[in-house]
Order: sequence, then C-alpha cells, then structure tokens
Amino acid sequence: MRSKHTFRLPPDLAVKLADYAARKRVPQALIVEAALASHLSPDGADRLEAALARRLDRMTRQMELIERHVTISNEALAVFVRFWLTSTPALPDTALAAAQSKGRERYDGFVEALGRRLARGRKLADEISRDVTQMATDTDTEPR
Repeated sequence: MRSKHTFRLPPDLAVKLADYAARKRVPQALIVEAALASHLSPDGADRLEAALARRLDRMTRQMELIERHVTISNEALAVFVRFWLTSTPALPDTALAAAQSKGRERYDGFVEALGRRLARGRKLADEISRDVTQMATDTDTEPR
C-alpha cells in the first residue's frame, strides 16, 4: 500500500527533476522515492564513505602516476644538463656572438617542434616505456 504525499519544490529543482526523469525515461515519483530511500537509509553514510574512499583511491593512483612522470622528466633533464655541461667546451670571445645567434635560431626550432609534439599528444613517459620495453626485448633475443 502506498500513501500519497504532496509537496512543493523550488522551480530550479523541479526543472532538474523533470529533465533527469525524461533522460532516464522513468517517472519523477520513482526518482523522488529512490532519493528519499537513499537519504533516509541507515547505511547511507556507509555507502557515501565507500564512494568517497573509491574516489580517493583513484585520485591517489592518478597522483602517483603524475609523480612518476615528473620524476622521469626531472631525471631526464638532470642527465642532459650534466652531460651537456661536462662535454661542451667554453667558446672563445670571437665566436660568442655567432654562437648566441645560432642558439636563438635553434631554440626557436626547438619551441616549434615542442608545440607540434604537444599538439599530437605524444608523451615522453610513453616513449620511455616503449624504449625500455624494446631494449629489454632486444636484450632477450640477442644470442649469448
């Protein structure tokens, strides 16, 4: 046996309820019933806590992935800078102006290439993973 209840909703909430019911193709009363049952359920807090825990776990995994990517980027930059500083000799003063001009030209080319790469969506971490996998495969298939 069902009992009838009459209540008033603010206009914006009534529109949201009607839109949701239309999208899901269910009666508005069914949505209100489910919402009330969920809100008044004694285990509602437990379900909310479980949903929050799942979301937090997912966010933690995403943050760990970001941390991994940042670490790879930092290490790659550090290795490059160390290599460049130890292998590049200082220029004589007579060649400095030409080197700076060429450096600006090469930097502009670098920025352009970086822009194209970012537009394509390729990621350094993906390339490193592929390269490491390929190197491991190559090492495993080489005769000893």
